Amino acid sequence: MKTILNSPRAPQPIGPYSQAVKANGFLFISGQIAIEPNTGNFINSDIKSETRQVLENIKAILETAGLNFSHVVKSTLFIKDMNQFKEINEIYETYFPEQPPARETVEVARLPKDAGVEISVVACAG
Repeated sequence: MKTILNSPRAPQPIGPYSQAVKANGFLFISGQIAIEPNTGNFINSDIKSETRQVLENIKAILETAGLNFSHVVKSTLFIKDMNQFKEINEIYETYFPEQPPARETVEVARLPKDAGVEISVVACAG
């Protein structure tokens, strides 16, 4: 059985997918980009601000499920330019100060709205 979660504090899906799905004790959060949920504006002034907004969107979805970043067991980072990896990592590590999740990072040719970074996570909800 699965439960669809939707946080009003995170951007609404821009396609046929759910923000998050809870199943078998896990929460699967769809890839998030830097859309500011209150205004719908895309935050892309610099990669650090963009990364911070992505993680704030993930935080809002986690909180809707009664979770936080300590519950995240796996993350996937899609990066448009691997030369920005260091800057992205500087922001990312502030959200996972202890016991960071397993992770992979993949450089991609293009992301929705020409984002510089997209992040998805899996959290242990049980």
